[in-house]
Amino acid sequence: MTAEELQLLIQQGLECQHIELQGDGRHWFATIVSPAFEGLSLIQRQRLVYATLGQRLHTDEVHALSMKTLTPAQWQAQQDAQ
Repeated sequence: MTAEELQLLIQQGLECQHIELQGDGRHWFATIVSPAFEGLSLIQRQRLVYATLGQRLHTDEVHALSMKTLTPAQWQAQQDAQ
């Protein structure tokens, strides 16, 4: 799976303001910014992202996905701190 394909899958299932992906086709790290994360725990946020991938996690198309999930306010604060 390419980064573009993975990004499209996530965007189709989750409103995203920003996505960054790094990986080798099977192992990925994503930074995802979404207003849908407001008020959710980290585990709940990850479950939302995993839900966008569906069976692809079980069929090994995406072997591993590590992620940083941020609300728009958290993303802005991080950008302002840089």
